[in-house]
Amino acid sequence: MFLLGTTNKYQMTHKSFFTYGAAEMAHLQQADPILAPIIVRMGVIKREVIPDLFTALVHSIVSQQISTVAARTVWHRVQKSVSSVSPEQILAVNPAQLRSCGLSGRKVDYIITAAQRVSSGELYIAALPSLSDAEIIAALTTLPGVGEWTAQMLLIFSLQRPNVLSYGDLAIRTALQHLYAPEILDKKSFQGHWERYSPYASVASLYHWAVAGELKR
Repeated sequence: MFLLGTTNKYQMTHKSFFTYGAAEMAHLQQADPILAPIIVRMGVIKREVIPDLFTALVHSIVSQQISTVAARTVWHRVQKSVSSVSPEQILAVNPAQLRSCGLSGRKVDYIITAAQRVSSGELYIAALPSLSDAEIIAALTTLPGVGEWTAQMLLIFSLQRPNVLSYGDLAIRTALQHLYAPEILDKKSFQGHWERYSPYASVASLYHWAVAGELKR
């Protein structure tokens, strides 16, 4: 949906949200009678996306294994420490400056390695949007600190791929187990849910995250 390069315009533009509407909602309501009333009750869910893939990648590394509040604080510091979250700007700053934002040494290494591989062309990030979901996951997971779950989140929250349901996402599994209890949620049954939601599994993911959020209250 977006032609992504390595320059970052995200900081200078208004917020973007995952785009979907009546067609996707109607498909999911018809496909899943349990999810249908939840979709009606919640309506369209607005989840922010970061269209620039490199910026989204750095954001995902920053946010790993820390609270949402802490991630927001560290991310704001990172954005202030560089003129743009691009490979060129990341490589232009001293690693100590990134660590001073609240990043661990390991996360700084992950971010710098990603910037080096994108800058050198070893990872041609501008070409990724033309690839399949599986090919993008395979490319991104060659980077240190990027596993399958992180790559799947980038598919949704940067590239806005429509058909992603992550087995590695605890909140999604929690919601599924709550809604479809006493079903045993192994990979085979999880695949069945993905097939039911296809080709709009990413939209279903938004509702399952919302359900999981309600369960925490």
